[in-house]
Amino acid sequence: MSKEKRVLVAGGAGFLGSHLCDLLIREGYRVLCVDNYCTGTPRNVAHLTDHPRFELLQADITEPIDVEGPLDYVLNLASPASPPDYLRLPIETMRTGAWGTYHLLELARQKEAVFLLASTSEVYGDPTISPQPEDYWGNVNPIGPRSVYDEAKRFAEAMTMAYHRTYGLQTRIVRIFNAYGPRMRPNDGRAVPNFITQALRGEDLTVYGDGSQTRSLCYALDEVEGIYRLMLSDVTVPVNIGNPSTEITILRLAETIRRLTGSRSRIRFLPLPEDDPKQRRPDITRARALLGWEPKTDLETGLKHTIEYFRELIERGEV
Repeated sequence: MSKEKRVLVAGGAGFLGSHLCDLLIREGYRVLCVDNYCTGTPRNVAHLTDHPRFELLQADITEPIDVEGPLDYVLNLASPASPPDYLRLPIETMRTGAWGTYHLLELARQKEAVFLLASTSEVYGDPTISPQPEDYWGNVNPIGPRSVYDEAKRFAEAMTMAYHRTYGLQTRIVRIFNAYGPRMRPNDGRAVPNFITQALRGEDLTVYGDGSQTRSLCYALDEVEGIYRLMLSDVTVPVNIGNPSTEITILRLAETIRRLTGSRSRIRFLPLPEDDPKQRRPDITRARALLGWEPKTDLETGLKHTIEYFRELIERGEV
């Protein structure tokens, strides 16, 4: 049946979006990849451009999108997703979360398609409980510098549920926890690409604060498998997709990457950014029970694959 189905992936030339396009093509779907290349890049999907079931459309979802032909699924993975990006593009980030989500919801409603929103663990803000279950309402500073991303995603979730309740639209919401892997941008600004590129270049590894804050890192291929299972399900409530077993302090992450790269880089401590979350760890009880999903890739294995990707970029002079 999948061979007859068509999926629009907004943000499909981004880090996770491109891996999701790969998975969908492997599963026999027709894929329409939509991206404005704000943070994505055509390079991430260059290997798919000649595939008969793959289409690439450069477009901005903050404007209405006219798509000819049927759509069975509309997946919204479009948004700047790293602090340097959404601090550099605050208005664009909020427009993407608001107008972009609205336009894609309208498209899904017109096409009678299932709509999936890629939300984020950032909706929990700086959490006061750990691990974070989906029924936790969060601890977000609504006017802080990070709020442009946090609140854009919270609004997008609210808009998605409003369409579900008002129009009966079939909707899905995934809350993504700190995904990492090949195709992250070297200048992404998040911890994993920062540490890897610094270590491979022999530069100081920059740790913010004292490095005691934690993140739970989920390898990209595990993450998109969870998103895919949610897409196929009938689950309308938000679902955390992340790896609780990999919770690690930022300092230990830096030390691990330094060891895996064989680098002699030093660790340099910088002031902690405002509203930086102290802890991230997903409760994936719902994903296990409703989707039969849990991550498979251990942290060191995933980091080795990611390091190799960045090493090749550096050797080719693309960093």
